[in-house]
Amino acid sequence: MKKGVRNLITDVPGVRVGHCTVDRDACHTGVTIVLPACRNLVAEPVTGACVVFNGYGKTTGLIQVEELGTLETPIALTNTLNVGKVHDAVVSYMINLCRQDGMELHSVNPVVCECNDSAISDIQKRPIGEKEVFEAIRTASDDFAQGSVGAGRGTRCYGLKGGIGSASRQWQVDGHVYTLGVLVQSNYGASRDLRVTDLPVDIAECDQGSIILVVATDLPVDARQLKRILRRCSVGMARLGSYIGHGSGEIAVGFSTSPRKQVSEHIWETHVLDEASLNDAFRAVGEASEEAILASMLHAEPDMTLEGKRVSTLRDFLLNKDAKLLRK
Repeated sequence: MKKGVRNLITDVPGVRVGHCTVDRDACHTGVTIVLPACRNLVAEPVTGACVVFNGYGKTTGLIQVEELGTLETPIALTNTLNVGKVHDAVVSYMINLCRQDGMELHSVNPVVCECNDSAISDIQKRPIGEKEVFEAIRTASDDFAQGSVGAGRGTRCYGLKGGIGSASRQWQVDGHVYTLGVLVQSNYGASRDLRVTDLPVDIAECDQGSIILVVATDLPVDARQLKRILRRCSVGMARLGSYIGHGSGEIAVGFSTSPRKQVSEHIWETHVLDEASLNDAFRAVGEASEEAILASMLHAEPDMTLEGKRVSTLRDFLLNKDAKLLRK
């Protein structure tokens, strides 16, 4: 399918992404923030949904997203032991934002997702707090780095260096162009399962770690339809070889920026796509998920584990003349 101008999740109008990367005191980690829109999401939530393919994860906020079908904060990605501190920082950010808008905040549902980067970073030091989260939000833009940055700084994918990756697709419905974008934090996969090239199986012998997939679209869909779209993220994962292993948290969170109009105190008016017209969205999210995962690996730089073992990149193997390419 046709790619967006940047081939990033930020091809969806209004969506921005920011990182803060930490490289100090054996900490090689960070936080990545996805902002769905340039507005106060508590006052004007967007349609939201989530799918848990395998629940070996430590996320926050998914229960309310599942129940209400809305998203009322930016989506934050970080490492496993920093989830609580990032959650607290997002609460502080939303309190400040609401006060600027003349609102007093008494409840909020931050969505924070994670991957475990303890092989490359000293995860117990927990260096990500309010300062780092606010910096990621402050620097958020429609053009952002991929690879070993932000929440992807210390992650691995199929035993190689993983990280942050993104891709987008566009198509027309009744003459109007719609966009769907995916951003991933990749940290999963057994080496023998990667289908784009042969890897030594002892790099990563089992599928564990996690992958977070964030999906954005301006397509007019309700929360149930959005959840149907999110389920197809697994298509992109499977194309690369994943079978969604026991010890890996495989989670997709998504939102639609399509506007909702309040027509009375108790009534909202929304536009919803015809059910049979979702096929293009299904195809788009499968393609974008696959490419975003590849992008997270291709943009990443070589690294070292805390034990001094080199973490190679996918580029190392694709550029090796002896590598057997299984697919183009």
